[in-house]
Amino acid sequence: MPLLPLTQLLCPIDKSELQQDGNTWRCQNNHCFDIAKQGYVNLLPVQNKKSLDPGDSKEMIAARRDYLNSGAYQTLAITLADTVNNLCSGLSDVGILDAGCGEGYYLNAVCEKILETDINLTATGLDISKWAVRSCKSRNPKLNGLVASNREIPLPDQSQDIVLCTFGFPVFDEFKRVLKPNGHIVMADPGPEHLIELRSAIYDTVRRNPPADISAALTQGWQLSNSINVSFTTPVLASAQLEQLLTMTPHLYRASREGRERAAQLRDLAITADVVIRVISQSDNL
Repeated sequence: MPLLPLTQLLCPIDKSELQQDGNTWRCQNNHCFDIAKQGYVNLLPVQNKKSLDPGDSKEMIAARRDYLNSGAYQTLAITLADTVNNLCSGLSDVGILDAGCGEGYYLNAVCEKILETDINLTATGLDISKWAVRSCKSRNPKLNGLVASNREIPLPDQSQDIVLCTFGFPVFDEFKRVLKPNGHIVMADPGPEHLIELRSAIYDTVRRNPPADISAALTQGWQLSNSINVSFTTPVLASAQLEQLLTMTPHLYRASREGRERAAQLRDLAITADVVIRVISQSDNL
């Protein structure tokens, strides 16, 4: 089955419904948002930007794209795709929002799995970084692309079946607003051993923190319905791949000058991936 285009969007200025008119989305108050030549729509108002170029930089996105294309995290992508596909069982039409889609690797893997079935799928990649959304659309032009913030998702209430948040910044109230009854939030977060070899080289003291706290999501009517630990060791990474991995993560930018110098000396190293996938569901769907 083909991926389907979005038919509904919300104006980020007045929250009214946007209608597509050719290459423009327009609301009743004549706020207009053009479709970029790469196929995405920028719905991040200037007043909501904290910088001229918010989110991950062009260089970070390019490094992430090249690293993930190498297949080093394929195990995680397969597990995430299987998890989401299982949640779609019994549905004929599914809407998926990847809130913080990055360059689209995980969303595309999920879509490829679901499209093996007869489900009609509408999949949307949303990111505050225009470079991320451009790369997501480049990976698969059939994915819908939105430049926007998780704090103000420009999608109608109860329009999505699943919200993905992979290594992202969740805004649970917004996620729940856009989810249909019996919808699911699917999160993937680093575990305590994630990138331990890399972090040991960069930092003088390494913290083994648990996955991000999700207690704010477990409000009345919502429960943790599944938790899957995904741990594996990558193939031995050459220096170019290690540089990509460093560039795509925040660790390099948090490191001291000495830590960055140590990281630059890394060669031919296998890296531990330690990720927990958690599914948060409405309790009446359990």
